[in-house]
Amino acid sequence: MSRTPVIAIFDIGKTNKKLFLFDEQYNIVLEKSEQFEEVKDEDGDTCEDLFALTNWVHLCLREVFADKRFQVRALNFSTYGASFVHIDKEGTPAAPLYNYLKPYPARLQEEFYKKYGGEIAFSIHTASPVLGNLNSGLQLYRLKYQKPELFDRIHYSLHLPQYMSYAVTGRAYSDITSIGCHTGLWNFPQNHYHEWIYREAINEKLAAIFPSDQLMPSQWEGQALLTGVGLHDSSAALIPYLFHFTEPFVLISTGTWCISLNPFNQTRLTYEELQQDCLCYMEYRGKPVKASRLFAGYEHEQQTKRLAAHFNVALDRYKQVAFNADLLPGLAQAADAAADNKAGRSAMVQESVFGSRDLNSFASYEVAYHQFMADLMTQQVASLNLVLHNSPVKKIFVDGGFSRNPIYMNLLANAFPKHEVYAASMAQASAMGAALSVHTAWNKNNPSHDLIELKSYTGVLLNS
Repeated sequence: MSRTPVIAIFDIGKTNKKLFLFDEQYNIVLEKSEQFEEVKDEDGDTCEDLFALTNWVHLCLREVFADKRFQVRALNFSTYGASFVHIDKEGTPAAPLYNYLKPYPARLQEEFYKKYGGEIAFSIHTASPVLGNLNSGLQLYRLKYQKPELFDRIHYSLHLPQYMSYAVTGRAYSDITSIGCHTGLWNFPQNHYHEWIYREAINEKLAAIFPSDQLMPSQWEGQALLTGVGLHDSSAALIPYLFHFTEPFVLISTGTWCISLNPFNQTRLTYEELQQDCLCYMEYRGKPVKASRLFAGYEHEQQTKRLAAHFNVALDRYKQVAFNADLLPGLAQAADAAADNKAGRSAMVQESVFGSRDLNSFASYEVAYHQFMADLMTQQVASLNLVLHNSPVKKIFVDGGFSRNPIYMNLLANAFPKHEVYAASMAQASAMGAALSVHTAWNKNNPSHDLIELKSYTGVLLNS
């Protein structure tokens, strides 16, 4: 029996760690999943168990190389960002994989921004809102001044995707999608590292940049293997759409955060946009992607708990609520205001007004849920307008949880009647993106055009 040629992708999330094997048509032919208990760093803060994660990756590779059904031609990684693995000269991790949610020392942060031009100028140049340890470059600044002995031991600081690649190849590289993700490391207008990197000698800890769309020849336990340098997962999730759609589009990637990604908006970030949680990601070919973030998935989780308790129904009752335009009386004016760019932008805050509404004023769960989604959509439209502004986009794609919510999708289509609005579904977008980024380096076939399933929504709601 001939073996099926595949690319192996490790997709490492904060909670779920997954391995996928994709065949040459990008069908998933094998999937493994694992979770690990977090451990504590030296300060008592929870963090990733790097030892367990690395061992699991090695174990999975041994298993798939031994599987007679598959010929593993290539390997790549997609992982969460804002996380460094610091290795010494022997290639051994010299420190824990510090959690990006770890509190950042306030005095050190204040000192940093004072030294390097202030929060506003620095944030605009680096396309990085002030986010503490989520600005991963500042993690190195903290080590330099609070743990100088550890800092001196560091040979390379590798973002997590690049460390996973290093753990297989033994070759240390950096990657532009990790560097360009709200790290504070990259000067976007000048398209190179920010000057503070050199003034603090941080550049000495950063490996050379390897192209995100190429594979390096390597070996795994004596067997030849082409290996990628790894990608930041948010940038990876955009790649299947960049592959399949040439006309300008925005992707709203929905989950705990709803992130609106516009690869076709080349305008520089303004201070106003940064204040409203805009930032830039870097796509795998080195182009900036303007993005805005809304904590809408988290708010949905909290408010549906509140609704379920008040109306004494199941937590997931919202999944059975069909879209009903009649339950949205008087909202046409609000929707028009939200769709107006200026009104939408000025209205931008992270939570909707629904949290302050009296649930006793609603006759049923269905009515209350429709009102909640309308309030949430006001915020979503404001967030989306931040990246739509002055760009030629005519298509809006929504993937993730809200793409399966008919109320969300109908309200979005109504708010943007001049745009084509689609619910998009595809299997494992980040993993697929990590595979497609290196497509030409391992696969001679053309990618299928039906990898992404689209459902169109038309803005016919509330037009009277």
